[in-house]
Amino acid sequence: MKGTMPRAEKILSRINELASISEAPKGITRRYGTAAAVEAGEKVQEWMRAAGLQVRVDAIGNIRGIWKAESAGAGRLVIASHIDTVMDAGRWDGPLGVVMGLDLLEHIIGSGGRLPFDIELIAFCDEEGVRFHTTYLGSKVVAGRFERDMLDRKDAEGVSLREAIGMIGGKAEELEEDAIPSEQWLGYFEIHIEQGPVLYEKKAPVALVKGIAGQVRAEVVFSGMAGHAGTVPMEMRNDALCGAAEFILAAEELAGRAGSGLVATVGKLQIANAASNVIPGEVVCSVDIRSADEGVLSQGHLQLRALCESIGGKRGLAVQWKVVQASSPVACDARMNELLGKSIRGAGYEMVELVSGAGHDAVPISAVSPVCMMFVRCYEGISHHPQEHVETEDLAAAIVVADEFIHQLSEIWKYPL
Repeated sequence: MKGTMPRAEKILSRINELASISEAPKGITRRYGTAAAVEAGEKVQEWMRAAGLQVRVDAIGNIRGIWKAESAGAGRLVIASHIDTVMDAGRWDGPLGVVMGLDLLEHIIGSGGRLPFDIELIAFCDEEGVRFHTTYLGSKVVAGRFERDMLDRKDAEGVSLREAIGMIGGKAEELEEDAIPSEQWLGYFEIHIEQGPVLYEKKAPVALVKGIAGQVRAEVVFSGMAGHAGTVPMEMRNDALCGAAEFILAAEELAGRAGSGLVATVGKLQIANAASNVIPGEVVCSVDIRSADEGVLSQGHLQLRALCESIGGKRGLAVQWKVVQASSPVACDARMNELLGKSIRGAGYEMVELVSGAGHDAVPISAVSPVCMMFVRCYEGISHHPQEHVETEDLAAAIVVADEFIHQLSEIWKYPL
């Protein structure tokens, strides 16, 4: 591992460089289509070109660098993650996979090695979906799974996704052309921080990801009757916020007692025309439901929706429940995981297998390609927070494993498709 420490330090330096690019004066925020996101993409392009990759920006804004095999018609391994962030983010969620992928390619090219397949490194432009609620925007384009009705979605300022694409030089009418043809896919490999505390508690630097939980995201609108806070008796009120509050606590209780790996979160709450002396007449909240079990996820969704409607009926509130995103649980590829597990054990590390509760770009890609993911330990499992942190020693350990994994893949993918 000592030989990989300089590479780990270079990765850390690049992570910090990207972290300095933000649309906010404090912290790290890079939403799709903003000047900060474009600047971060330009930085990644600069690094890719210096490494010797053929680089382009596709119609949605993904940064794509490819290193071609010597033989024509070779299949393609995609190594990817995203460079957009949540609001006030940490520096590792997403960029780690891009920068480590670049390090892998630099190492192969720099050592004069050749592989029997093409490798495409992609920095996806929008995985978090913060600006337009368009999770996996970049990877859906690459997978050929982009839904064109998303182009009409608008951000908080009224700018549509179609308009935002044009503002950064993209072409909404050409999105379908950027999908990788199905016959070219060999596999997909994503490196990501764990975003949970298991590796930290186990003192293990890396883990193999067995699968990714499915999720349902919904927007719920509670509509009651606004009124004067001082003149409407308590028993005569149709308070939308009280209905939303009761639902939030009931959702927490339902998921908590399920005992089946179901999690439910209300992370966003909007009160229309909010004022201290006005009874809330309309409240919009988000609901995020996740499970690695399709049956549990489906049942949890139905139960929470019924619970919401029951509360609305009891309180005299109209309730609208709209699913804005849904994805089924994903199983990572058994053959690729076998090789990744062999690489972890060969490097002398404990074999830890995890299911990711967080979503990743591997989810849409799984519809067209075998997918494989490796987690890297992060401090106390903290993520989506400025305190995200990865130790340089863990980066070095992950490099050892990733190098061996690419070698293992080169042994089984020796011949062109």
